[in-house]
Amino acid sequence: MRIWTCLFLLTLPLIAREPLKDRIGRTDSSKFRKAAKVHAGAGELHYSNLLDPLTLTTNLIFLHRGVIPPKGGIGHHYHNQMEEMFVIFDNEAQFTIDGRTSTLKGPAGAPCRMGRSHAIYNPTDKPTEWMNIAVGSSKLKYDASDLGDDRVDVALDAKPVFINMRLDRALLKPVEKMNGGQGTVMYRRALPPEVFFSNWSFIDHVVVPPGASIGGHRHTGVEEVYYVMNGAGLAKVNGETEPIAKGNAVPLALGDQHGFENNGSADLEFMIIGIAREKGRLD
Repeated sequence: MRIWTCLFLLTLPLIAREPLKDRIGRTDSSKFRKAAKVHAGAGELHYSNLLDPLTLTTNLIFLHRGVIPPKGGIGHHYHNQMEEMFVIFDNEAQFTIDGRTSTLKGPAGAPCRMGRSHAIYNPTDKPTEWMNIAVGSSKLKYDASDLGDDRVDVALDAKPVFINMRLDRALLKPVEKMNGGQGTVMYRRALPPEVFFSNWSFIDHVVVPPGASIGGHRHTGVEEVYYVMNGAGLAKVNGETEPIAKGNAVPLALGDQHGFENNGSADLEFMIIGIAREKGRLD
């Protein structure tokens, strides 16, 4: 295991030199694999991997993107060495955290912090667009303990009694010339670092209108993933420019100079995942 870890760490500089177009994760439903009874859950889950542990140097374990079919879900399970968050982008789903369940309407999500349990179930007759983000207490530290509970037909709380986030545009605030960019961008920090026990730092929600941009900047203490929820535009990273569109995930390593431009006719909407090199860092 120690030899493997050393080899893994030696590959990181090489991975960072891949062209930007090859580093971007791209959602492709034709590549979704079907998994039944995930963590003893109901029905099926359809998903693929957008980003893996080799993508960043911080403790991102994976970024999964998929669909929860009608009457499908992920069963109740614990994480003791990592944190995970299910996000839905449309429709609705029943989220369980620590045995309490409420319905959230997309786009929304709920983090499962270390030492806690969670599950998700789609009780509707429509598929729900879904994402799973996993961050470890250390690199590659994935763990799960199943409880054998599919969370079907459980009692619901009218209001969630667990931490959750709404990716609601009505909550955004205007920011002029964000990081030296053009125009006015709409922004909100949906989840701050105080929410998490690991080095997971934040979730941001940003909408870039047509003609506007996020100016070029870099972080020395935080790595980021810009996931495109809607729209299209350009990602500019370390002098490379690459078109991006809905379903793309742009990973940004420590020190990457990056900015984003909306050169289209519709809003460019991001969910930004921040993972710190050291807990509490935001630079």
